[in-house]
Amino acid sequence: MPADGTVAVSRRRRLEPDERRAQILACAIDMFGERPYAAVSTAELAQRAGVARGLINHYFGNKRDLYLAVVRRMVTLPRPDAMIVPSGTDAERVQASVRWLLDTISEHGSTWVKVTSHEGVGNDPEVQQILDEADDAAAERMLVMVGLADSAHSAQLQALVRGYGGLVKVAGREWIVRGTLDRPQVHELLADMLMTLVTVTMPKIDRT
Repeated sequence: MPADGTVAVSRRRRLEPDERRAQILACAIDMFGERPYAAVSTAELAQRAGVARGLINHYFGNKRDLYLAVVRRMVTLPRPDAMIVPSGTDAERVQASVRWLLDTISEHGSTWVKVTSHEGVGNDPEVQQILDEADDAAAERMLVMVGLADSAHSAQLQALVRGYGGLVKVAGREWIVRGTLDRPQVHELLADMLMTLVTVTMPKIDRT
């Protein structure tokens, strides 16, 4: 104790609830990306995050609830007002859109792959609902990126983009998990396919 009798203040800053929750979630994202769902324990997660196990239950409930939070985080897109919508030619818009996609995927690569390929809790309806809603949001966002958001056939165009999203997920797995493709190769593949959608397939629907 100091000579003046005051109690020394701990150098370890007490985290606010939102910061603590974010810290736990960040550790969970890493762990669910490293190993299968069944191999992740909340006790080990608490140790890695430097928190009491009870805090995980307090903020997230059980392990499945925590996994659902990870799924939501992996597929949550930036707010629309935080996006920079590209301009220019179709090719320039497509290139910018694919860069945005790959930047989003690469932030938490292996966890994103596991979540979007249904690894983890298996055929869970709640997980599927989260992924379906994310696919819908991503399709809407992609039409904005390529300049087709105002189409009278937006529902059909969104369906095409959701189909394209299946290719994005498979290509992401080849790049991040299997290592059979590198990022430039995945970029070229996705850009070529998106360019075909934008300049060939989608105009056919808009003419009907």
